[in-house]
Amino acid sequence: MELCIGTRPIFSSAKVLLNLNYSLPSHSIAPANSVSLSQPFTQFKDRASTSLKLPFHLRRSQFTEPNFCQFHGNFCQFVALASPSSSSPSSVAPGPGKDKLPAAINVTETVEPNSRLKLTIEVPPAVCDDCYNRVLNEFMKLSKIPGFRPGKRVPESILVNFVGKKNVQKATVESILKRTLPHAMDSVTDRVLQDSIRIVTKFSDMEQSYSSLNSLRYEIIVDVIPEVKWIPEDGYKNLKIVVEVDSDIDARITSEQELAGRHKALGTLRIVTDRGLQIGDVAVLDISATTTGEGESNGQNIPSAESKGFHFDTEDGDRVLPGFLDAIVGIQSGESRTFPLVFPESWRQEHLRGVHAQFTVDCKELFYRELPELDDSLADQLIPGCITIDQVKEALLQRCLELEQTAKEQAADNAILDQISKMVEVDIPESLFEEQGRQLYGANLLEIQAKMKLNDEQLASLSSQKTVNEYLETQRENITRMIKQNLAVGDIFKRENLQFATDDLVKEVENSIAEFKRQNQEYDEERVKDQVQEILEGAKVLEWLREHAEIQYITR
Repeated sequence: MELCIGTRPIFSSAKVLLNLNYSLPSHSIAPANSVSLSQPFTQFKDRASTSLKLPFHLRRSQFTEPNFCQFHGNFCQFVALASPSSSSPSSVAPGPGKDKLPAAINVTETVEPNSRLKLTIEVPPAVCDDCYNRVLNEFMKLSKIPGFRPGKRVPESILVNFVGKKNVQKATVESILKRTLPHAMDSVTDRVLQDSIRIVTKFSDMEQSYSSLNSLRYEIIVDVIPEVKWIPEDGYKNLKIVVEVDSDIDARITSEQELAGRHKALGTLRIVTDRGLQIGDVAVLDISATTTGEGESNGQNIPSAESKGFHFDTEDGDRVLPGFLDAIVGIQSGESRTFPLVFPESWRQEHLRGVHAQFTVDCKELFYRELPELDDSLADQLIPGCITIDQVKEALLQRCLELEQTAKEQAADNAILDQISKMVEVDIPESLFEEQGRQLYGANLLEIQAKMKLNDEQLASLSSQKTVNEYLETQRENITRMIKQNLAVGDIFKRENLQFATDDLVKEVENSIAEFKRQNQEYDEERVKDQVQEILEGAKVLEWLREHAEIQYITR
C-alpha cells in the first residue's frame, strides 16, 4: 500500500539504507524511496543485480533484420527459401551475414532531429531481376503444377499464372528487402541503436514501384547513438561541487533510532481488549480509498492506496500520508471509519499529488507491546557477540558513522552527475527515451510489488499503457537528465581511456546471474553483461571525477 513515505534523508539527494548484516532486521535511517531518478552509479558496490536500472544498448552491434512478415507473412517462407547461396554471382563484396548482389545499391542519408537518420535506398533492375529469378526457382521447387514433375523446369508464364502474378511480386519485394537492407545499413551499423530500424515506405507503394519500373525505392528510419557536446569543452575536468549536509540527522541520532528499533523487535505483542488505538500500538487494517472532488458523483478507486491486513505500527506515523494517523487514533477492533485526506504536493507518485481522497479503514485487530528492560542481558540478542549495552551502542554508532560517510560520498556523486548533465548538449532519440523510461517504470512496479501484495486489478491498473505513458510524460525531465548523465559518463570513460579489471566484470556478471537464478527470474546473459559493464564504467568515471573535482560540504 502506497501510504508510506520515507523519513528525512541525512544528506540532500542521498538514498541510504542501514544494513548492519546482523541477525535482526534493520530499519531505514534514510528514505527507501522509489527508484532513484538521479544517480545510477553511486551504489554500484552494494547494489543487487536486480537493481540495475539503466541497461543502455549504445554499443556497436551487428545489424539485425526487421521482421519482413509485418508486410505479408504468407510469403515469408519463400523469402527464406530464396536466401542467397554462396555461389551467386556478384559485383558487390558482402560483409558478414550479407549476400552478394549483382549490382550496387544507392543509399542516401538524411539527418533528422532527435539523433535520427533517414536512409533512402534505390535498388537497380539487376538486383530486382536476380531476386525475381530466385523467387521463381523456389516457387518451382515447391509448386505442384499439373503436367510437370515436381522440381522440373516450368516455363515462366505457366508458373506465374499458376502461382499468381500478384503473389510472385509480393514475394519478390520481400526478397529484395531481405537481401538489400543489410547492405543499406553498412554505413551506419556502428552508430545504430539496437532495435530502432523501421521501414517507413508502405509495402503497397513498393509493390507498385517494382511492378511499373522493375526497380525499387524505399526508405527506412534509424536512431543513432547521440553525439555528446560539452559546454565548455573538457569542463568536467575541473568541477567545483557544493554538497549540502542536513544537520538535523546525524550518525549518533540514527544509531539511537536503530537501537530503539531493535529493542522493539524483541518485544511481545499483546491483544488490546478494553480501549481504542494509542500511539505505540500496532493495528491490523483493511484500507480502501477513492478520489473525491467537484463534479465527481462516483469516486475512482486508488489501487496503490488499498491494502488488506496492513500491519500499521503507529510509531511510524510520520512515514504515512499526513493526517492518516490522527484520523484513526481511538479506533477499536471491529470498528470502521471513513475520513477525507489530501495527498501532499511532495507525494512520491506524481499523479496523486494534490488529489482529494476518501479513505475507509476497517480495524481488524489491535496490539500493544510489552518490552523487556533494556539491560546487558539483551546485548547478545541485539547484536550477536556483544556482552553489554554499551558495546551494542558503540557498534551501532560505528556502523552509522560509516554509513554517514557513504551517504556523504553518494551525495557528492549525485551533485557531480547533476552538474555534468548540465554541461552537455545531447539530441536524445525518442526510442532511447522510451526504453529507459519503461525500464524505470517496470523497476518501480517491481519495487511496489515487493513491498505489498498487489491483486490482479491493481496490477492491471498500474501496468496499463495509459499509466505507463502518464509516467513517461510526468518523468520526462528526470528521465532525460538521467540519460544525459549516462551518456556524459560514457563519453568521459572513452575520453580519459579509463579501464576496469576484467576479473571485476566476470565476478559481477556471475553474481548478477546467481541473483537472477535465486529469484527465479529470466535473464539474458549478454544483456546482464552489458548492464554490469556500464555500471563498472560509471563507478570508474565517478572515482576519476571525485579525484579531479573540488568538493565543498556545507551544513544546512
